[in-house]
Amino acid sequence: MMDQPLRFAIVGTPNVGKSSIISTLAEDDKVPISPIPGETTTCHTYPITIGDGQTIIEFIDTPGFQNPRGTLDWLEEHSDKEAISFFRAEHSELDAFRHDNELLRPIAEGAGVIYVVDGSCPISGDNRAEMEILRLSGVPRLAIINMKEDNRQYLASWKMEFSRHFNIVWEFNAHRACFAERIALLEALKGIKQEWQPAIEQAVSAIRADWEKRLHYTSDIICSLLEKALSYHDVIDCDENNQKKKEKELQNRFCGKVVEIEHDFHEQIRSLFKHNIFNYQPPPDSALRRKLFSKEVWQVLGLNRTQLSIAAAALGAGVGVGLDALCSGLTFGIFTTGMAAAGAASAYFYGDDFARLLRPSGHWRLLWPHTGRTQLQIGPLYDLQFFFVLLDRVLIFLPYVINWAHGRREPPPSNIPPATPEGYAARWPEEWRKHAINYFKALKNRKEKEPVDGEALQGFQSVLMEVLNKISNAQENDIFTVSEPQAQQDTPAPEAESN
Repeated sequence: MMDQPLRFAIVGTPNVGKSSIISTLAEDDKVPISPIPGETTTCHTYPITIGDGQTIIEFIDTPGFQNPRGTLDWLEEHSDKEAISFFRAEHSELDAFRHDNELLRPIAEGAGVIYVVDGSCPISGDNRAEMEILRLSGVPRLAIINMKEDNRQYLASWKMEFSRHFNIVWEFNAHRACFAERIALLEALKGIKQEWQPAIEQAVSAIRADWEKRLHYTSDIICSLLEKALSYHDVIDCDENNQKKKEKELQNRFCGKVVEIEHDFHEQIRSLFKHNIFNYQPPPDSALRRKLFSKEVWQVLGLNRTQLSIAAAALGAGVGVGLDALCSGLTFGIFTTGMAAAGAASAYFYGDDFARLLRPSGHWRLLWPHTGRTQLQIGPLYDLQFFFVLLDRVLIFLPYVINWAHGRREPPPSNIPPATPEGYAARWPEEWRKHAINYFKALKNRKEKEPVDGEALQGFQSVLMEVLNKISNAQENDIFTVSEPQAQQDTPAPEAESN
């Protein structure tokens, strides 16, 4: 790894999005961002760090140009290699050049330059003076057209102007950039100075490797969520006089714990992708905004009836094959056929009957024979549709958090398209669903405290990695205009309070 991190000063007119670009590139949502011009008055350094805490690139947030025309006039009169340093020394006490003097400090110290403009605004005389100052400085530099708005009226004129002062011009949106777009911008920096290419390639390679580790860890966290939620069970003591009351108490307690497991998953993902301020709040009609055990969520998430029947038949057949084997094949496949048919019929008619999951299991155990006290139990919920409902909620949550640019501070869009009749996993390729079903089967069939079957786990995680890589390379429109399953109303599950 490199001895010293690469350093880049982010410069430009006030309020063009310099801080937003740094926040997004460094994955640091603590970078101060303000719509008020001139809020940044001194230089601040923000590093890109990888998993072991090593800093590989530093971005320097600088004040906006204050008096670019006056600065340019002085530099043109003093055409010398050390003109920038001489300018700073001569103007260090002049308030009219305070910001210009400060932003030129990292340039004088040898930092590369990333010059930022707002592509939705026309070119001004100050902009031309700023570009000429940077040209005279002689430092390696790249220009970014930050598309803060969708107005592309001035884009062509900016590109033409930049061609006279910069070798590389990059169009970038600090509020929408996904991981792939951030990497592309960093790789573009290789073109501004040949001697920096090996160091930048090394830095980009380290960032990619660190991101891949995060995606693998994300797949582990998803599997942990599914395992904990499906295997969780709760018991409560009761007697004949308070059975109904205890049932309600047990149901509410159980729902609350499953929701807590899901919430812990959200917090782990937020932390893994370095979100300290941003806390995703789904749009009003999002299925993720609804209660996990509400009727509407179970109507739009998970597999459709046909897919669920096929999956349940496969699971039932798997159990039947085992029984046939125990009978040395003398059953002529009766168990296999019967179990598959029973599983398919049950899934078709009861696949969306979420309420049945919240009823006491009927596992009554007599604790004290002389008093007649009993114990109620709910869970574990090894239910195939419950597995896919949880998985769909994961698939709704992940794109917003993984690819939410750290420089973006406004809430998610509310114009999500109309509801779809099925969940995300229902639209997966059949091979992906098979891996998910095999993993569910491995969870259900394993003995307590035993690890999950390695082959089933590996197959499911390979699917998750494909999904996560698609998210990482998704454009903004792919993320925020996806037809997300939605619920229009919110009806709590029967016999249980909403969680």
